[in-house]
Amino acid sequence: MNPAVFAALSVAGGLGAVLRFVIDGFVRARWPSGFPVGTAVINVSGSFILGLLTGLGLRMALGHNWVLVLGTGAMGGYTTFSTASMETVRLAQERRYVLAVVNGLGILAATMFAAWLGLHLGRGG
Repeated sequence: MNPAVFAALSVAGGLGAVLRFVIDGFVRARWPSGFPVGTAVINVSGSFILGLLTGLGLRMALGHNWVLVLGTGAMGGYTTFSTASMETVRLAQERRYVLAVVNGLGILAATMFAAWLGLHLGRGG
C-alpha cells in the first residue's frame, strides 16, 4: 500500500467515525427510545454501502484503492459492531430480553440482507 492510499484510508476512517457520531445523535434526538435505533440505522446503512462498494469493485466500476479507502476506511469507521454488541448486552442486563434478541439477531439479519442487496446492485443486478 502506498503512502497516499494509507493516508486517505486513515482520513476516511476518521470521517466515517465522525459521520457515525452525527447520525447517531440525529437519530436519537428524533426518535428517542430504549432501543438503539441509531446504531441499527448506522450498521444497516453501512452494510448496504459496503456491499455496494464491493460490488462496484468486483465489476471494475470502482478502482481497488477507492474500494479500500471508502470500504475499509470510511465504512470501517462508520459502522460499529462493538457498540451493537454492548447495546445488546445492556438490553439483556436490563431484562429487556425481547429487545436484546431483536437487536442481536434482528440487526444481524438486517445487516446481512443490506450487504447482499448492496452487493447485488453494485454488481449490476
